[in-house]
Amino acid sequence: MKRLVIVLATAVLLGGALWFLQKLVVPKYITENEEGVLCSEYYDNAGGNDVLFIGDCEVYSNFSPITLWQDYGITSVIRGTPQQLIWHSYYMLEDTLRYETPKVCVYNVLSMKYDEPQSEAYNRLALDGMRWSPVKVEAVKASLKKDEDDTFMSYVFPILRFHSRWNELTDEDFKYLFKTEKLSHNGYVMRVDCKPVTVLPDPIPLPDYNYSDIDWQYLDKIRDCCNEHGIKLILIKSPSCQPYWFEEWDKQISDYAKSNGLTYINFLEHGDETGIDYTKDTYDAGMHLNLSGAEKASRWFGKILSEQFGLPDHRSEDLTAARWDEKISFYEAMKASQFKQLEETGQVTSFR
Repeated sequence: MKRLVIVLATAVLLGGALWFLQKLVVPKYITENEEGVLCSEYYDNAGGNDVLFIGDCEVYSNFSPITLWQDYGITSVIRGTPQQLIWHSYYMLEDTLRYETPKVCVYNVLSMKYDEPQSEAYNRLALDGMRWSPVKVEAVKASLKKDEDDTFMSYVFPILRFHSRWNELTDEDFKYLFKTEKLSHNGYVMRVDCKPVTVLPDPIPLPDYNYSDIDWQYLDKIRDCCNEHGIKLILIKSPSCQPYWFEEWDKQISDYAKSNGLTYINFLEHGDETGIDYTKDTYDAGMHLNLSGAEKASRWFGKILSEQFGLPDHRSEDLTAARWDEKISFYEAMKASQFKQLEETGQVTSFR
């Protein structure tokens, strides 16, 4: 019995030490690659969201759930991650359904141009923050790259991937060892700075504009999942000047939407209605919108969600309103902080 107690105690201590080391060496995604916290931040915002956005940076940069709430009383959450591929998006939808069932799912179609995993790093940003469940197991299996660093066990035990970071640790790794800072606004990543579009390069023609079978298969899975749960699926091409959106891609999505009775909105065709000005409303010369642009896109889209899809206005609901008042306070505080930083460094925004 004494030996058994010693063995068990040793195992507990060893397991605890390994758990601590893993927490220490895994990147914290606070001041670098901050989008890495987006997936895990969802769980603090789960529940009561009528709209779910899934997709890549063109959703988490270009739409503001706070604006949708303030102008229409629409509750929404964004589950976007950098270069989120369509299989990532499908499993984000499946994972969300473990916590809530939105009335509308909005999928940004840009990533359908990819037909295989692009980067182990992007897989990490999408999947490391997802809670373990059978959904995450399948998501990891679908996303693995064929190289020795990207293995299933390295997602189960991230220390296998990040153990070499021990000599790169900073104060941030200790400060955020057990808790992290909140960085997004129901999945929206705020930027108030401005870098206007001055010139757009001519697009490079592609040898083949057809989407691959795997993209269509996962789009079908997203469609079928939404149908099964009574969710209205909206396909969008988010507003951005870069990367170039080819007419051949647009037609394929438009035809798919028509044949499946879906709504497809190409924001690039509605510039006058949205009022987006790419000399003012982007922070990186047209690839992503800044706060001004995101609020414009959200106001225009919110009207569609409210009037055409019948989403309710929750602003008269005391408990819901109180929860969103807290989100607004955080939103306004970050906005003020970012403006102050720009002023201190002599930068000027064009929309304050």
